Amino acid sequence: QVQLVESGGGLVQPGGSLRLSCAASGIPFSHYTMGWYRQAPGKQRELVAYIISAGNTNYANFVKGRFTISRDNAKNTVYLQMNSLKPEDTAVYYCNGRFATINYWGQGTQVTVSS
Repeated sequence: QVQLVESGGGLVQPGGSLRLSCAASGIPFSHYTMGWYRQAPGKQRELVAYIISAGNTNYANFVKGRFTISRDNAKNTVYLQMNSLKPEDTAVYYCNGRFATINYWGQGTQVTVSS
């Protein structure tokens, strides 16, 4: 059974930081491209960042310089370090695992940036 379990979301003030984690099971994690997406109320789900099996990363323009994606293949876990958070970063953040045409999603974790 494949599971992607996110954690680390919560309420943070503008300018603050959070680190999201996504623990994967049931997949050969090191072979998968892992990504983070987000969906704000009334908006479509959008890509935040992804990291391929070799460790190369890619970021959406709106998070460049603020967010960092990383992976620990020994722990089957992908992380998203979020710094300098803004109110517009408020959304449900989803973990994604992709290999060829295979696609898995986590259940999402809420991130709220508000004073």
